Amino acid sequence: MESGALIDDVGFLLSRASGLVVRASNAVLAGHGLRVRPYSVLLLACDAEEGLSQRELADVLGLDPSQVVLLVDELTAAGLVERRASSTDRRTKLVTATDAGRAAREAAARDVDRALTGQLGDLSTAERAQLQALLTRLVLGRGGVLAG
Repeated sequence: MESGALIDDVGFLLSRASGLVVRASNAVLAGHGLRVRPYSVLLLACDAEEGLSQRELADVLGLDPSQVVLLVDELTAAGLVERRASSTDRRTKLVTATDAGRAAREAAARDVDRALTGQLGDLSTAERAQLQALLTRLVLGRGGVLAG
């Protein structure tokens, strides 16, 4: 497919590019017992030293809270994260990475980086940086997943 209505459709192109990256990432994450969504939760848990509530995870990931509960349950069963009581609100449980989770993140991140490099192989280093900057603006900007 070199031309046509779909090539002019930014939504289609973003969706298709996402699908390609997700498939490549899932292929390498399978060797670590992970998939993209649980891996995303693990990344966030590793980066939040004090932990994140499941509500915060849902907001950042743009998922329904019930989906996040299942992802956290999966990671907890694998020993990669744990739920801890919040020191400021005893009703809130914070999701934190375990030592095993941090080790799994490091190993998986290397493989995901290689898979992503393969998917973006037609882009120069400058184009990759530009793509990341543009996507970051979309995600963090108005209407983005992380927009307040």
